[in-house]
Amino acid sequence: MEPFWPRRSPHFLDCRRAVRPFDGPAVIGLSGGADSLALVAAAAAESKDVEAVVIDHGLQDGSAEVAQRAAAAARALGVPATVVAVEVAAGNLEAEARRARYAALREFGVDVWVAHTADDQAETFLLGALRGNPSGMTARSGDIVRPFLSVRRRDTVGACEELGLTWWDDPMNEDSAFRRVAVRTQVIPLLSDLVGGDCVPALAHTADRVAGGNELVGALATTEIASCAELAAQPAVVRRTRIHAWLQGEGINANRGQLDAIEHLVTNWRGQVGVDVARGKRVVRQGGGLCVVRR
Repeated sequence: MEPFWPRRSPHFLDCRRAVRPFDGPAVIGLSGGADSLALVAAAAAESKDVEAVVIDHGLQDGSAEVAQRAAAAARALGVPATVVAVEVAAGNLEAEARRARYAALREFGVDVWVAHTADDQAETFLLGALRGNPSGMTARSGDIVRPFLSVRRRDTVGACEELGLTWWDDPMNEDSAFRRVAVRTQVIPLLSDLVGGDCVPALAHTADRVAGGNELVGALATTEIASCAELAAQPAVVRRTRIHAWLQGEGINANRGQLDAIEHLVTNWRGQVGVDVARGKRVVRQGGGLCVVRR
């Protein structure tokens, strides 16, 4: 039976409009939360060629049941759904869960749609700024597609309410021990009070501009840094952005201190041993260029 789409649903309409420029085939990372559930519903309403994939990280009691309920919700919307269980390695819980999730989604060999919203964009910008590297997300980054970057979280929740969908509230989204949750629940409300209005649109717009600039410089950057002398002669903002783009290509998300130290390998070379970065890797200067080696 075809799902029923209400005639008047302003929040859901915003979600539908957001997905129209994007086409499948694709898999949608479905957590069962309001954002990803609204994305699945919008894709279904717009007849997109998509499949929902629910990743069970196994990090909470009852996660298998939550995953099956999310898959059932997708199927009720007319979208095929698959549940995939993954193992999360030890270390930074958020980072390792994200790594396992994206690896599993990419196994399907098509674009991966994720339900990041404008609110997520604002949070990403602030978290990047706290690391000394303001950042943002683009609507498409390789095979990762974010149709909802222009949509507010209140619209995804509103869409689910208009459709009578029951979503899952992840308890980890209320745990302020995670930086992103603290930014969402404490910092952004404080900033909104400070400016006397909703601060998310301005932060998200700034993140869009930063992401666009980084994308441009990343497109101009080579896949390797073969000449530190050439890089040292470039303007500081270009040099630093190229280093950051290169590191991301190597799967490294460096903090401000690491970026500073790596830049010093280029501009202030004194025979340093290198810079230790995540997951047992080290950035070193060899043959006049930069490379990543195992520690």
